[in-house]
Amino acid sequence: MPYVTIVLREGRSVEQKREMVKAVTEAIVRTAGAKPEAVHIVLHDAPAHNLAREGILFADRK
Repeated sequence: MPYVTIVLREGRSVEQKREMVKAVTEAIVRTAGAKPEAVHIVLHDAPAHNLAREGILFADRK
């Protein structure tokens, strides 16, 4: 059973998330030979003050 965890900066709509999990499921089914019902996806919405790149919080980027 494939388990996929996706961490996103908060702000995506429910519709965007629906499209994303559908596309990710299809990709896992196609590339790993898994059945769609076996694919589990967890989405984590992270606020900008909990994400960083290059030592800078996204909340501090202009």
